[in-house]
Amino acid sequence: MEKQTAQKINKPRAIRRLVIWYKRNSAVTSIVDTAASSAATASNVAGNMVSGAGSVVTTASNVAGNVAGNVVSSAESVVNTASSVVSNASSIAKNTLQPLVFDPLKRLQNNDNILDRVEESQSKRIWIAVDGMGGDYAPGPILEGCLEAISRFPINIKFVGKLEKVKDAAEKTGLAELLENEIDNNRLELIDSGEPIGMNEEATAVRKKKNASINVAMDLVRNNKAEAVYSAGNSGAMMASAIFRIGRLKGIERPAIGALFPTRDQTRPVLVLDVGANTDCKPSYLHQFALLGNIYAKDVLQVQKPRIGLLNIGEEECKGNDLSLKTFELLSSEKSFDFGGNCEGRDVLSGSFDVVVCDGFTGNILLKFLESVGGVLLDILRSELPRGRRGKVGSAFLKSNLLRIKKRLDHAEHGGALLLGVNGICVIGHGSSKSLSVVSALRLAHSAVNHGVMDNLNQLQKLQVLNS
Repeated sequence: MEKQTAQKINKPRAIRRLVIWYKRNSAVTSIVDTAASSAATASNVAGNMVSGAGSVVTTASNVAGNVAGNVVSSAESVVNTASSVVSNASSIAKNTLQPLVFDPLKRLQNNDNILDRVEESQSKRIWIAVDGMGGDYAPGPILEGCLEAISRFPINIKFVGKLEKVKDAAEKTGLAELLENEIDNNRLELIDSGEPIGMNEEATAVRKKKNASINVAMDLVRNNKAEAVYSAGNSGAMMASAIFRIGRLKGIERPAIGALFPTRDQTRPVLVLDVGANTDCKPSYLHQFALLGNIYAKDVLQVQKPRIGLLNIGEEECKGNDLSLKTFELLSSEKSFDFGGNCEGRDVLSGSFDVVVCDGFTGNILLKFLESVGGVLLDILRSELPRGRRGKVGSAFLKSNLLRIKKRLDHAEHGGALLLGVNGICVIGHGSSKSLSVVSALRLAHSAVNHGVMDNLNQLQKLQVLNS
């Protein structure tokens, strides 16, 4: 209780200190703006001078021949050099002064500030089982992400995989010494496994390959030797392994994969489920997805009263196919959460809903589409920037903004999706996951454990709708 009170007192104080600091350094902000304005003006003047010099070259050549042409050409070179110096000076001012003003407030807005790190460092370290052989690039990038996550979050890792391949990957990536240090510090444990389940294999392969890395990792959760499991491997195999090894929650017919999508408010993402676990759904499945998503949004996203939406082709309750119409009736009559009605595709990222429910076929298409948006948007912005010196000056000042846009839309920043509806915390990573995605996914797993998601999910079985 005293710790919670201290955190409530410290956060407002930290915010006030940053605001006061920002006001005191407003002069620096003015310098940055002035530098930008001066650079643009200088670029225009330099362009006009070069254009004038070109006209003089033509006239002088006609009158005085090659001698005058050579003299004025030298003058043009001097002007170009001066313009380049001005551009470089503006870039230096931008890179040097702007971070002093904006970086502290950016970190506060992105919820990646010192207070978050202090809170994490004070949390109890938890054990997470990692399928080290799952993914297109495993085990190297998976191991690299685990070692990075151990240093950043209060977690320990049980790394499951073929030991020879894991150690070879550690040698090739230069992580062998760090790996040994973490093992000696009892923060990482290597656990041997059999052949992994390939990305193209059927989910039923988990029954044949009993010693596959995903099965061994799942057994660690079942036997209470780990509090969560992460895999970037075959998502169907992970779902099957979770059902066979740790089982479904009582009353839940089908588990769902829930992914976090960015919205206009970067501090409040939207949870979309299902995004691939169940391509064919019944209305009762979607109803249960809504119940699962409601608890996740409350516990992990810290939304007091999540607003639930049903993905559909229109806002009106009469719109949609048979699945949508029947699901709408079920969600409308549910009293345990706030149903906000149908959610059109354009509303998913608007921030109007905290949880959006759909079948796995539609949700997976939506997820893959979103993954492409960030790269396409940046390519469009780059192509629209003006060419030449003006474009270079503008790009220098927009670079940090473009990087932040890419970060908000990059699926690697979210790392993974929770498999909701099974009797344990399971995080599914993208098949192409590299170290950044692994770090993000492990942070998600830690957050789910730390907020007691499983305790509240187990309370679902008390609902009459799940017992009927």
